[in-house]
Amino acid sequence: MTSKVSRRLTEGTAREVTENIYAPRLAKDFPAVFPHLNDVNQAHLLMLLEQGLMPRDAAARLARALARIEAEGMAAVPLDPSIEDAYFNYEAHLMEVAGSHVGGYLHMARSRNDILATMDRMRARDLALDLIDQLGAVRRAALDGALRHAETVMPGYTHLQPAQPITYGFYLGAIAEAVSRDIERVRQVERLIDQCPLGAGALAGTSFAIDRAATAQLLGFEAVVPHALDAVAARDFALELLSAMTICAVGWSRFAQDYFVWCTHEFGLIDFPDRVAGTSSIMPQKKNPVVLEYLKGKAGHLIGLLTASLSTIKGVHYTHTGDGSREGMRSFWEAGEECLRSLRLLELVVRSATPDVEAMARRVRRDFSSATDLADLLVKRCGLSFRESHHVVGAVVRQAMDRSLGADEVDLAMLNIAAVEQLGASLDLSDAEVRASLDPLASVRG
Repeated sequence: MTSKVSRRLTEGTAREVTENIYAPRLAKDFPAVFPHLNDVNQAHLLMLLEQGLMPRDAAARLARALARIEAEGMAAVPLDPSIEDAYFNYEAHLMEVAGSHVGGYLHMARSRNDILATMDRMRARDLALDLIDQLGAVRRAALDGALRHAETVMPGYTHLQPAQPITYGFYLGAIAEAVSRDIERVRQVERLIDQCPLGAGALAGTSFAIDRAATAQLLGFEAVVPHALDAVAARDFALELLSAMTICAVGWSRFAQDYFVWCTHEFGLIDFPDRVAGTSSIMPQKKNPVVLEYLKGKAGHLIGLLTASLSTIKGVHYTHTGDGSREGMRSFWEAGEECLRSLRLLELVVRSATPDVEAMARRVRRDFSSATDLADLLVKRCGLSFRESHHVVGAVVRQAMDRSLGADEVDLAMLNIAAVEQLGASLDLSDAEVRASLDPLASVRG
């Protein structure tokens, strides 16, 4: 049996190749590229006609055939992995619908190489726009919560120890800022993606007098990739978008870790509705934060997928190759799916997380996180250096902790005991000033 796609090859494709390369690739790729193949084919046909490179009657028959294929959908296209990939299967069906002679016209002045590169950029552009939309939804969720909880006082943590009073709204504002940078990174990559490779041919352009700018415009690209070899070889746009997705994932893993700790029984600062929780098969009391665990785990997957793409493409000749242009993209498409799913879940987490306002207030009143405000007061009112003030307040915190007192129980008398120990003199302050400086709500209001 001879090859179904080439007269150069005197044998048909080996069963092992068909079963292990072409069949699984075709099953995954064809649904993803079918709409883009329709667009690329129609744009290329119109350009060929306008350039006078195709007979009008052949162009008309091809236009009708392409419209029919698009209308009937991909289910009407018989798939045969022995003829390799999505493009050859589409072309075989087109030649059945339009006739082999007319159907064969359409491949004039192009190659699978520039077609694949074009579809990769179209798909990557769609992914980038979807990511921007979903990141925007996460950002809106964070900002909505920030407005609602502008005065929901809670401890701010460094090293997972109480640090200074903040509000839950302030924390959500930080999420919004981080996501804003994610959006900007994706926008920057989308602008790099938005160049059309079509017309580059296999790697060296074409002898036909085509109009690359026309097809680029028809396909919604801002410009053409100017260099033919670069057009078919480049996949750095995918690596850059995958890098942006991975940075985003590292960010959401950190948010998830905060929520993961805060929703524990020991912290008890955040609760989630039952609809976003899981349970145990043996322990009836369990309410597990499965979505947070999923998000933390997926960040690791994104890092792995970025590493896989980089490792697959590195050292590949700078031209079209199966490992660089196909295998190197597999992890990219998977990463896009994982990232979009995770961002939908992150939006759910941000919107559904419910702060325990009383628990937050109770914790921040007693955990000495407003000690910095007291230290600042001693500098402003008593003329101490900050290091002197730091020592005095540190001593009063230790004194209170030894007596099992909270920050809301510290008074001027305790402060002066510490001041005499550290400085040899008491402080000219009122008890009201001391207590006011330790008030968490006053601290966050500035």
